[in-house]
Amino acid sequence: MTGDTGREDTMQEEIDFDDIITKFRADPFDYVDIHSIHTGRIRFKVEVGSKVEAVSGEWHHIPGSTLYVLNREKNPKSVHSPTNGEVSFVRDDLEGQFVEAGEKIITIKHPLKKREIIDGILRKVLFSFKAPERAKYFFAMDIQSRIDKYGHRDVTIKPGDEVFTMSLMKRDTPVIYEGEPGIIHSVYFTPGASLEQGEALIGVCPKAKLPFIQKIITRVKAEWE
Repeated sequence: MTGDTGREDTMQEEIDFDDIITKFRADPFDYVDIHSIHTGRIRFKVEVGSKVEAVSGEWHHIPGSTLYVLNREKNPKSVHSPTNGEVSFVRDDLEGQFVEAGEKIITIKHPLKKREIIDGILRKVLFSFKAPERAKYFFAMDIQSRIDKYGHRDVTIKPGDEVFTMSLMKRDTPVIYEGEPGIIHSVYFTPGASLEQGEALIGVCPKAKLPFIQKIITRVKAEWE
């Protein structure tokens, strides 16, 4: 029993869970930056303090709040909010001006739900394996077969395993896992969807750390309002 307690204390020190949850309690928000989708003349439809809603409806057929309209070659394009929350930043100095593609123009302060708090904490404590390039990703056939049969949290991977297939320019390339050995605790991507370089694909948990991770989840569910 003493050995188990010692391992848990070491994990607690390595993870510093109390520090992580204190930060979430102090600022339980996600800050979503919105960038211009292409070059054009911009007209804002929100201001700092505006409440915005994400896409809704049974079939996601109701678009989110309109954030801005971008006009290029007399072709206006309305851009809608990807999340709910409150607008905390607007580049209102650009109102009526031409903007370049990819310029940060709005920030939305999104209040985190309990499941999002848990996901945020897990992203900090699990080993995150990230997309090496901008491409579409799929699990390797063997890994997908094991996930279909057992569920991803019963699939163990180790360095050197072929875990993903990267699809880029109509060419499929195997992606070899480099990281901690463990189970695939969290899946952060949708197979076949395009990801940017550096976006997280999976969160991996060493088996010895799994009981402690479960305690974190249980504690957040019990303590978080």
